[in-house]
Amino acid sequence: MHPRSVRGFVDGAFVEGSAVFEKISPVDGGVVAQVHEAGREEVDAAVRAARRAVDDGPWARMSTPDRVALLRRIAEGIEERFEDFVAAEVADTGKPERLARELDVSRAVANFRQFADMAATVGLDAFHTETPTGRRALNYAFRKPVGVVAVIVPWNLPLLLLTWKVAPALACGNAVVVKPSEETPSTAALLAEVMAGAGLPNGAYNVVHGFGPESAGEFLTTHPGVDAVTFTGESSTGSAIMRAVAPGVTPVSFELGGKNAAIVFEDADLDRAVAGLAESVFANTGQVCLCTERVYVQRSVFDTVVQGLAERAGALRPGRPDDPATNLGPLISRKHREKVLGFYAAARADGRLVAGGGVPELGGDLDGGAWIEPTVVTGLDDGHRAVREEIFGPVCAVLPFDTEEEVVRRANDTRYGLAAAVWTEDLRRGHRVAQRMRAGIAWVNCWYLRDLRSPFGGFGLSGIGREGGTHSLHFYTEPTNVCVEL
Repeated sequence: MHPRSVRGFVDGAFVEGSAVFEKISPVDGGVVAQVHEAGREEVDAAVRAARRAVDDGPWARMSTPDRVALLRRIAEGIEERFEDFVAAEVADTGKPERLARELDVSRAVANFRQFADMAATVGLDAFHTETPTGRRALNYAFRKPVGVVAVIVPWNLPLLLLTWKVAPALACGNAVVVKPSEETPSTAALLAEVMAGAGLPNGAYNVVHGFGPESAGEFLTTHPGVDAVTFTGESSTGSAIMRAVAPGVTPVSFELGGKNAAIVFEDADLDRAVAGLAESVFANTGQVCLCTERVYVQRSVFDTVVQGLAERAGALRPGRPDDPATNLGPLISRKHREKVLGFYAAARADGRLVAGGGVPELGGDLDGGAWIEPTVVTGLDDGHRAVREEIFGPVCAVLPFDTEEEVVRRANDTRYGLAAAVWTEDLRRGHRVAQRMRAGIAWVNCWYLRDLRSPFGGFGLSGIGREGGTHSLHFYTEPTNVCVEL
């Protein structure tokens, strides 16, 4: 297959970059795209186009009902080109087509519809004020777009997370400059075609491709014309962005890493728990910020859960994305695989691998991809690096516990705090333990059951702020309080 050409999108038109880099397939190591990298001048042009759109012109003057209608047309446009988005996402990530259909592209449609609905119904904060001296007034808060928003998205769920940020930003009347990961440039460019077809005014949606330091990422986050930055990715990159925006005190919204814990009590429905745990560990080859990497199991059922997880890991089938039998994709790159294999080696040296731990031999051109075995580890202590650090692969450490108090303390003993899961048939305990978790979201007897209206984000190294529902709308707007004496 001839490599695609993926260009930037600025002020309503596709543009070439100052350089071109290759996008490598994680499936077989072949070149799937030639990507135009934006230099400082191209990033500046994108920010200026966004500024013009948000300050003057049809986008700035568009009413909320018209913006809502436009977002719904964008959702319809994604549906009309559903299989094109699936193909682009699969080419970049290597994930099974079924997963791209059921999760990534379907959620992109839902994101635009959800925030269109919210923008259509959100109200104002208003208060009737009476002072001790008898003065009366009406106070109401009018929310305005924050302006130009830099949107930086990762490679694990590129379209899902792109639309999770862009939909509310546009719903509020902002203009965006998107920097997708260099590993997954395609769906951001394809979305530009849908935006234009839906009638989005020029400059409201812009895309620049490139890398982080000394490339498009740095040029965008340090640009004085950017009014806010939203980022999902590694905690270290979030720290670098915070340093970059500090001189201008630019607002940030970060969803960063996680070292998520699941707790399995002895009274849990073990068949249900093992099935849920396996999904939470191995989904998207473990490349989801919400994936479970630490599994705490009450000692009396420890061996049963370990055996169940090992069996489910062994039953996963890696293979070509278009094979209906494939239910495990590759990691995003061979470079990332080397990182994950380093954790496997450390776990092998200090613990026991009960499943996986290596690289599968798939044969032919697939051996040029970034494939890795799903892995289950036991015998590690809580201080081991494989238990402390985010791995971002299809692997979990399973650790025994004895009491509720003990496991809550151990599960919360982390610098991260994104997600947790509790498996128990005692719902009083489920509520109690979930509320004690130092995590942005805590599931009870489930995993990845999401309501897009609810707050999403984490504690500590897992991020700053919350996304979802009104939390997103508040980040992308600034309130002005108006006081009228009566």
